[in-house]
Amino acid sequence: MLLEERTDTIWDRFRSQMPITEKWAYFDHAAVAPITRNAQQALHRWTDQAALGAMQGWGAWRQQTEEVRNLGATLLGAKTEEIALVHNTTEGINFVVEGFPWKEGDNVVTLSGEFPTNYIPWRELKAKGVELRVVPTDRGRVSLSEIAEAFDDRTRLLTLSWVNYVSGWRHDLKAISDLTHSRNAYLMVDAIQGLGVLPIDVESMGIDFLSADGHKWLLGPEGAGFFYVKQDLLNLLRPIMTGWNSVEETWSFDKLDRELKQNASRYEGGTANHGLITALGESLKLLLDIGVDNIEQRLLALNEQIRCRLEQIGGEVLSPRKFENRSGIVSVRFDQVDASAIQRACREQGVLVNSRGGAIRISPHLYTNGEEIDRLIDAIESATASA
Repeated sequence: MLLEERTDTIWDRFRSQMPITEKWAYFDHAAVAPITRNAQQALHRWTDQAALGAMQGWGAWRQQTEEVRNLGATLLGAKTEEIALVHNTTEGINFVVEGFPWKEGDNVVTLSGEFPTNYIPWRELKAKGVELRVVPTDRGRVSLSEIAEAFDDRTRLLTLSWVNYVSGWRHDLKAISDLTHSRNAYLMVDAIQGLGVLPIDVESMGIDFLSADGHKWLLGPEGAGFFYVKQDLLNLLRPIMTGWNSVEETWSFDKLDRELKQNASRYEGGTANHGLITALGESLKLLLDIGVDNIEQRLLALNEQIRCRLEQIGGEVLSPRKFENRSGIVSVRFDQVDASAIQRACREQGVLVNSRGGAIRISPHLYTNGEEIDRLIDAIESATASA
């Protein structure tokens, strides 16, 4: 059976997993997404177990946490040993910022328009004599040749967001990694604006380091995500924030001379937030069951509908038109109408969008339906007509 012939069933079944639909038409997954019903129930189970049994549930929690690590590896096309469970994207980025063997005079290349998480930590490397070079972009759009011009023989690393958080521009990570490695540098990717809804394979794409929280397109709670480090590069980084959970023979507390684990879990120095991680895993299982390739097809079809409807009511869509550069984000502006005013007006109509970079940012998900798109367009049209 073709995907198109069974999509209604797939998407409707997934929609039943989203309690948010009972109150809002939700188009703000690029900010903080609602969690799935299964994730909600997992959190409830964990709090019940923690309240009634304290650490009696530890063994099961630990096992569930390892299952989520395996799911993260599957999602990324990585080995399980290459995945660390982190609290947020910022944490993973800082593992590289603080752990890389910098030398005075080195430089890092990034792009203009990055989210602060992927700018501020690198900027602060100036204290170590490391320069941050920023390549100008047009709402995230940049050519390989423009990136290459920023490199020299002291460039150690390129860091960028897979998907620009304002415009939704999606980069060709394989082409960028080829360029980066040809200049003997490493590639760090902030993947939060694409992970879960756009296909990725860290091995075939040549990604060295990657970090992403689960509270956007993965439909997980805030406070749980993934950090990937290529296995061959594990010992390149100096581990930071190490602790009892970073070493071999984890439970041998009386042995203080144990060596660091030879996998990415060495970065999980202390106790994990098992409840949040398990909840993230429940949402991730639902997404993997459908398949990220299918989700991408669905999401880009929804965004094409939204794009056409926005242009029909006078919107200037700022997001990329080429399929390979599109993502889950549609950015649009209306002449002489303040984006934040449109955002407020939509909220009053039960429609949640966001405003970024002077434009309305719309970010649906696979469970978004036609009725919600109608409500979105009606709310925006009403807001712009009365402005």
